[in-house]
Amino acid sequence: MTRRRPPAFYALATVFGLFVLFLYGPMLTILVLSFQGPTGGLTFPLHGVSTHWFVRLWGGLGVVDIWAAFGRSLKLGAVVMTLTVLISLLAGYAFRRRFRGSAFVFYTAVASLIVPSIIVSLGIAVEFRLLDALIRWAAEGVGWAGLVEGFTTSAGTLTSGLGAHLTWTLPFGLLIMFAVFNRFDHRYEEAARDLGATSSQAFRHVVLPLIAPALVGIALFGFTLSWDEAARSSQALGADQNTLPLELTGLTTTVTNPEIYALGTVTTGVSFAVILISLLLIRALGRRRV
Repeated sequence: MTRRRPPAFYALATVFGLFVLFLYGPMLTILVLSFQGPTGGLTFPLHGVSTHWFVRLWGGLGVVDIWAAFGRSLKLGAVVMTLTVLISLLAGYAFRRRFRGSAFVFYTAVASLIVPSIIVSLGIAVEFRLLDALIRWAAEGVGWAGLVEGFTTSAGTLTSGLGAHLTWTLPFGLLIMFAVFNRFDHRYEEAARDLGATSSQAFRHVVLPLIAPALVGIALFGFTLSWDEAARSSQALGADQNTLPLELTGLTTTVTNPEIYALGTVTTGVSFAVILISLLLIRALGRRRV
């Protein structure tokens, strides 16, 4: 005979269901509203069902070059993802052995998680303004008048923007890698060395395949955190270098039709596509390891 579930189970299930609805309800609402007909508005009820607003979105959003911002976000996300994986891997490998000042380095690396994002962005903006002033002063000192006249700012997507995003993604990558290496069985490396492998061979053929799923997870974190980041980009980017989240933030005050929902659906679709690819890679790497 099956046992009846206690009342607490149904209470907790209700709370969990409400939490899921609260978490994903806005996303589903935007998804549904983005498929309205040409006369659709920003609220329910729907006025027909079509892909009209996606066609409008493909043609651009007036003076806003939304697809240029889309490309900048993709490029920045890819670079942030790559650097986050590489730096986290090297740092995690280095922290396997204690060294003088390791605690200071660790707390410095993760300190940006507790600093408000807008403060980080403002600090980076001030840094690059000082750097711009230093570049102009140095150029004037050596007589490079052409550089002074043509120079605007060193801030940009792959300079100040990249630094701002790395202050957000690197701490997560480091924490994941530290957790992975804390559980790593060192006997695998010892066995490889007993069989004649060098340190680099043991790393390439033993350690790297075993931690590969974790690296895919760090790559997922790096890209998705960068793809959605707005606060740390708000002050750190140069003129005409807005990423897609910043353009979305600006459009919410100007666009008054479901085009903004269509854009939100597209960006969410990219995030889910990256998550799906990452999960498939992790699954494939897990099967290969077995």
